[in-house]
Amino acid sequence: MSEKKVSVLEGFKAFLMRGNVIDLAVAVVIGAAFTQIVNAVVKGVINPLVGAFGTKDLDSYSSCLKGTCKVVHGEVDGIRIMWGSVLGATLTFLITATVVYFLMVLPMSKYLARRAARDAAKEGAKEVVELTELEVLKEIRDAIVAQRESGRDQ
Repeated sequence: MSEKKVSVLEGFKAFLMRGNVIDLAVAVVIGAAFTQIVNAVVKGVINPLVGAFGTKDLDSYSSCLKGTCKVVHGEVDGIRIMWGSVLGATLTFLITATVVYFLMVLPMSKYLARRAARDAAKEGAKEVVELTELEVLKEIRDAIVAQRESGRDQ
């Protein structure tokens, strides 16, 4: 038995040429660009809105668990919880998820549902056509059988 061995480079080339690798690369590039837009919205719109109630920078919101949380000789005295940066990252994630859902996922789902319904309708029409063709063929067969039987009787 001779098995064709694929070289490592040929396998790598085949891997790179598959469509899903290219799609993934495009998605990463688009995602990076989109992240910059979302970060700009958070820093330019959300942070100033939050700043109306406090400071403009969410990263400056923090709480101190232990100690005074003051900088002494270049080191923070105490244990500082930086919950503002977590809040900013959470807002960025929620904005990203909302935009992706409403601008990409929802329209694609609706499109795929319409396409599936259209394909199902076409399949139903095809079955009706095939069924009528089958009935016609049965009638032809019955007519031929009846003709043979009538020819035998004579």
